[in-house]
Formats: sequence, structure tokens, C-alpha cells
Amino acid sequence: MPQWAEFNLKPDSLYFNDGQRRIDFVLVYEDESKKEHHKKKSFYKKQMRKRQAYESNLIKRGLQLEATRSVLDEKRTFVKVHAPWEVLCTYAEIMHIKLPLQPNDLKTRESAFSCIRRFFSVDENVIKPEQEFFTAPFENDRLSDFYIQDKDTFFNPATRSRIVHFILCRGEYAVRDNVKKFGINKLLDSGIYKAAFPLHDSRFNYQSEEPYCPNERYLLYREWAHPRNIFKLQPLDLVRKYYGEKIGIYFAWLGFYTQMLVLAAVVGLGCFLYGYLTKDNCTWSQEVCDSNIGGNIIMCPQCDQECTYWNLAITCESSKKLCIFDSFGTLVFAVFMGIWVTLFLEFWKRRQAELEYEWDTVEFLEQEEQVRPEYEARCDRVVINEITQQEEHVAYTACGKCVRMTLCTSAVLFWILLIIASVIGIIVYRLSVFLVFSATLPSINGTEAIQKYLTPQAATSVSASVISFIIIMILNMIYEKVAIMITDFELPRTQTDYENSLTTKMFLFQFVNYYSSCFYIAFFKGKFVGYPGDPVYWLGTYRNEECDPGGCLLELTTQLTIIMGGKAIWNNIQEVLLPWLKNLIGRCCAAARSEKVIPRWEQDYHLQPIGKLGLFYEYLEMVIQFGFVTLFVASFPLAPLLALINNMLEIRVDAWKITTQFRRMVPQKAQDIGAWQPIMQGIAILAVVTNAMIIAFTSDMIPRLVYYWSFSIPPYGTHSTYTMKGYINNTLSVFAISDFRNKSKPIAFPMFANLTTCRYRDFRYPPGHEHQYEHSIYYWHVIAAKLSFIIVMEHIIYFVKFIISYTIPDVSKKTKSKIKREKYLIQTLLHENPLKAMKKNMGSIADKIIKGADGTFRPKYD
Repeated sequence: MPQWAEFNLKPDSLYFNDGQRRIDFVLVYEDESKKEHHKKKSFYKKQMRKRQAYESNLIKRGLQLEATRSVLDEKRTFVKVHAPWEVLCTYAEIMHIKLPLQPNDLKTRESAFSCIRRFFSVDENVIKPEQEFFTAPFENDRLSDFYIQDKDTFFNPATRSRIVHFILCRGEYAVRDNVKKFGINKLLDSGIYKAAFPLHDSRFNYQSEEPYCPNERYLLYREWAHPRNIFKLQPLDLVRKYYGEKIGIYFAWLGFYTQMLVLAAVVGLGCFLYGYLTKDNCTWSQEVCDSNIGGNIIMCPQCDQECTYWNLAITCESSKKLCIFDSFGTLVFAVFMGIWVTLFLEFWKRRQAELEYEWDTVEFLEQEEQVRPEYEARCDRVVINEITQQEEHVAYTACGKCVRMTLCTSAVLFWILLIIASVIGIIVYRLSVFLVFSATLPSINGTEAIQKYLTPQAATSVSASVISFIIIMILNMIYEKVAIMITDFELPRTQTDYENSLTTKMFLFQFVNYYSSCFYIAFFKGKFVGYPGDPVYWLGTYRNEECDPGGCLLELTTQLTIIMGGKAIWNNIQEVLLPWLKNLIGRCCAAARSEKVIPRWEQDYHLQPIGKLGLFYEYLEMVIQFGFVTLFVASFPLAPLLALINNMLEIRVDAWKITTQFRRMVPQKAQDIGAWQPIMQGIAILAVVTNAMIIAFTSDMIPRLVYYWSFSIPPYGTHSTYTMKGYINNTLSVFAISDFRNKSKPIAFPMFANLTTCRYRDFRYPPGHEHQYEHSIYYWHVIAAKLSFIIVMEHIIYFVKFIISYTIPDVSKKTKSKIKREKYLIQTLLHENPLKAMKKNMGSIADKIIKGADGTFRPKYD
């Protein structure tokens, strides 16, 4: 059992009471047996026996424990854990942890941007650069080959905590039916322990005066997490050293993504300004707003019976806004973003390769990653390993794995179908509420100003977007728990496999959840509506929605703005406000109960737990944003700018959150960003198609270009230029009111009593034509132009993407040299040198032995 010790009144101490042994981990439990009803005493005694068995097992494995009562709550106990040198060496070899061989002797070259980076970097006098080493997997028998200057600092605190956590995850606490039960996670889930965490090394807002305290948390808060550092580069080496490679690579990726967004944001802002400055020259918008053109065009109702005729001029304001987003700059920006996303992914691969080397995670998955304790506990089957041809224990056979995968896939498909059902519900809502707005808005007295800005289409779009966002958030909260349950049932072998499986499930769900409404507006709404005399009905009841005369692009922009903005606000409330309020309440309650000196471990206990998945949800949030920035950017060129502003805040918010509001996470290794990399590559490929289709089918750019080159030819012999005059009249077909069916015949207000025809958005022959209401030849010209545009744009961008991917190597020449140098040193120091020493010893022994006359060997000087 652990030794007991009273608190020594040193609030920032990181050591046992003897001041010598460092606290590598803290376990917390509460003794409820004295205050509970006698019926529950047996339950708590059983828990106590498990806890005692577990702690005894930890001591047998070499860990040293010291228990201390809480200052604030007598029934709470903190068990401090220390790993001695021998234990660290033993498990470092078992875990194949890479440790320093010798300092890096390769010359570093200054890059062309070093001066600029130095201006935005943290002062090196405050946070000193980490010394680079060549490393190799630790071997206890070759201790002398490793770069050990001080045993107390050879294993840094993050590595020590990682080793102790490895032991805690495999400590046994019970045996039932010849099956061993082990692992701190099981004990936490059952409530036997209330918490388990490594200590922060100091308070975040005050520098510790304790000896040998590096105050890295204080430095991270002051130079990284504080809002004033928003324009500074991140001290990634210190982040990695303090929190581990898994957290470090997330912030490295987020910082790199944010830096790349600067270029996209500048170009997107330029395209937006181009559209804004040229909107007054938008001929087709001028025609809509012209009282002699748009004011005299009466449009056909867009729903049955309840709707009436309406004047095209009421869409004047929306057509002006549309000119900003639906301009030639949109096409340029869509092509640019197709190339930008390739540059981002290729340069990130190079950056990731550099980090893999610098942070010793090269070949981590093959050499260091261990089996998950949850999988290891279920290994009750024996199979033959194909590579080693030896028996090994597994949790399930190939057939069992297929069954699990089938069940998990079925569950995921069910939830995706549930999302699609909710999307259909939103579509039905849009169709239903459009009738209400169409009947209500025009009939309200004195609403000219309202009608100028709030058309039935706009009112429907905004309300549906808000409801869609609320449903998205609700389904997210439910599905997160379901996805974790499904992945737990699937039982992946390693933590990387677990996270990749969960990542795929979560992203598939989020993809459908977030993007389905945008895909509907972009590619389905207004595309299959028929014409006033023969409309198409949804589910046989609801008439399909139509777009404004300017198209659905502005509605898609509205949808993106609401979802992106609402998502950012909601996430910040969840990530910042809730943890801050919980910690504030906890501090107030603690201060009210006691004015005693509170030790470091109890201060950390009252912080928020980080959760089992760490920053998984942060990745998910950013990749969903990445999808919005790339998939639908042709409709909203300001998306990269909004993402840039959000990400600059997101870096500091995430840094502030994990540094000040959460307990210190268990440091973990990670070779890369995992399954997020192929997901982003898939988004990049899909983005080319979606943006080409948005320009072709959602915007009005292709019909305008066809009209510009085909129907606006100046008279022969004149010096006039091509013009867009008459475009609106050309895009609106004519319908005879007498051809309305009784089912869809609208209410005729007195002002429309003498109306004989109305207009609708399509390219069809007019009434009286031999092919009346059939698509005209111009319609097929436009379709051919749209399809040609998609094919040409896709092939051009994909070709450029291929050239970029081919010319930019995934690993830079400098990094390759470092990797080769390290492999050479490992070969020399750990393999060739021992062989040479062995040969030398054998040679010296041979010199001292001679063969006698009788044929026997004896010492030379015998």
C-alpha cells in the first residue's frame, strides 16, 4: 500500500514530501463508506479492495506511491505516483521510446523568410530553442551509448507521465473467471477513482519559485495562450515538450492552415471587392430595377392557389447583392481555390515530414505504438501470425471482425439515413412555409420597405437556415455518443486505429449533416420545377421550390453564412464559456469553504477533465470548416477571410483553454494528423467538381456568357460593342394564364384582372408555337455550354493539381539528409561499434592462448 504523508504547505511543489521524488501522476479517490447507508457499505468495501489490489500491483511493478488527504474535503485522497529510474529505463525499452544519442551535427541553413519569421517569433531569450538530437529506440543494455548528462532530466516530464500512464493502463485490480481485469480507465468509469492526471508544473498566471520548476505552463500562457499573441508564431517545440506530440501536431497543422488561409483570404477579398465595385455596371440587375423593364414584367405564381402574381422589380435589392457574388471574379476565385487547396495539402506533407523527424515520430506506428488495453483484455483467441509464423493472441478472428464491421456499418448508415430524413423534413418545411410567406407578405399594408428587402424566397431561406442549424446541432450531440459506442463495439487494436475509425464515422455523419442543405440549394432547388401549366410536385403533394430570377446563388451564400457563423459562435460558447463558468463556480465554492493553502495536485483536480478523445473535436470542427471554405467557395468568396479570422482566434482560444481551464493531458505520440489527411484530400478532389457545378448550374454566369456571345451581336457595319441589354427578357419565358390548371390556378387580385400572360424563369417556346412550352433550342445551347465548362474547368484544374503534386516532393531534401544521418549513427553506435569491440576482445584473447604439443590450448604464459 502507498505510504501516507501530510501536505507540507508548499502549494507549487511537484515532489513527494521528501522533496526528492518527482510526482509523475496523480490518482484521486473518495472514501464514501463512512457517510453512506449501511446497505451500500459492502459495495464500497468491494471498491476499496479493488483499489488496494490495484495499488499493490502498481507497487509490484516498481512505482512508488504516496497518499495525502485533501485540504478541502476530508473524504478525498490524492495518491501521488513516482517512477524511479530503473522503472523508466525498463518501460522505455518496452515502449520503444526514442531517446537522444548525440547532438545534431548537421549544419542548418537560413531560409529566405527567416528575417520575417524572426519578427513574428517568440523571443529566444524567453523561450530558448530546444537542442536537436539524433535519437534511437532506447535499449537498457546500451545505456552508455545514449546522451545522458543528468539522470533527472534524461526523461523529461512528458515522457515520464507517458510511461507511468502506460503502466496504469495495465495494472491489474481483479481476476474473475480466470480473466484478468486491469486498467485505470475501467476504474475511472466505475467510479473507484475520480480522476487520474499528470500535474501542471506551475500556475498559469504566476511564476513558481520552487527549485527545479521549469515554469513551462506559465511561459506557454504568457507567450502563446494570451490574446495579445494573436499575431505571433506558436512556440511549437515547447507545446510538444509540455503536452506531447499529439497536441503539438494539432497546433502545428492549425497554424499552417491559418497561414495558408492568408493568401486565399486576400484573393477572395479582392474578388468580393471587384464584384462590389462593378455591381453598378451590372446590366441585368439594372434591367430588373428599371421601372420600364422589371417594373412592367409580371411573374407567374411560384405556388398553387395561395400565391399570386408578382412584379419582377421586387427582387431589385437581391439582384444587386447577387451581382457582387455572381461575377467574373467568382470564376477566377474558384479556379484559384482548386489550385490553393493542392498547394496547402502538398506543403503540409513537407511540413509534417519535418515535424516527424524533429519530434522523433518517424516510423512511430511500426515501432512504438502499443495495443490498446481494451483490446488486450479481450485477447482470448490464438492465431498464427503470417509474418513471424508464431502464435499470437487476438480479440477476434477474421470472421468475427467481418461481423463487427457489418453491424457497425449498418448502424452508421441508419444514422446517415436519419439525417437525410431530417433534410427532407426541412425541404417540406420550406415548401409549406413558402405558401404562408407568399400569401402573407404581399397582403400586409404599408410594407413596401419590407417587401423591398424581404421577399417570400428570402424569408423562407433565412428561417429554414436557422431551423436547419438547430437540427444540425441537436443531431450532432446525439450522434457523438452513438459513434463512440459503435467504435467501442468495433474494438480497434491500437489507439490510432480507434481514432481513425471514429474519425471516419464522425466525418461521414457531419458531412451529410452540415453539407446536405447546401447541396440541396446548390444542385436541386429550382432545377426540376416544370412550368406553370405543368409543375413538378414533391412527394406528390408539395410543389417544388423555385429560385429567384437571379438564381439560387444568393440563397446558398445566406445558408453558408448562417451555418459558418452560427457554428463558430456555438463552438466558442462550448469551448470557452462553459469551462470558464464551471471553474469559476468551483473556485468560488472552494474559497468559501476554506482559506487554507491548496497544493498543486488539488488545484489541478478542480480544473476540467479534457476527455478521452483530447482535441478530436477541434480537428473535426476545423475540417468541417475546411469543407465550407473549399466545397462551396464559388458562392461565397469571403469564406476564407471569415475562416482566417476565426482560426486566428481559435488557436489562442484552444491554447488558453488547455493551458488555463483543463487538467494537463497525458502526453501522447502521433506520427501525423491521422485519417484527417485523406479526408481533406477527398474534399479537395470533390471541391473541384462542386465549384464547377455551382458556376455552371447555380450561378447565371454561363447563360449570360452564351447570351453575350450569341444574342447581343452589334448590327453589321456599326462600331457598337457587345452588350447585355435584353438579357432579362431573354431568360424569362411567356405563359398564357388561360393554360393554368384548376389545381394550380392562382388568386387573381384586382390589379391583375386584365392580365393575359405572365413570365417564368426558363427557356421554353411561348404559347401559340407549334412546340409550345417545350424547351427551346437556346436551352440546349446553354446546357451544352454548362457541360463543356464543367469538363474543361475540371480537366484544367486536375492537370494543374497533378503537376503541383508531382513537382513538390513530400519530404524535403534537408529532412531526407537528417533521416539518413540518424540511421547511419544508429547503425554505427548501436551495432557496428559493439561488433568491433567484440572482435577486438576476441583478438586479444587469441593472442594469449597457444596450442600445446599434445594438441590442447593453454594460456601463453602458463
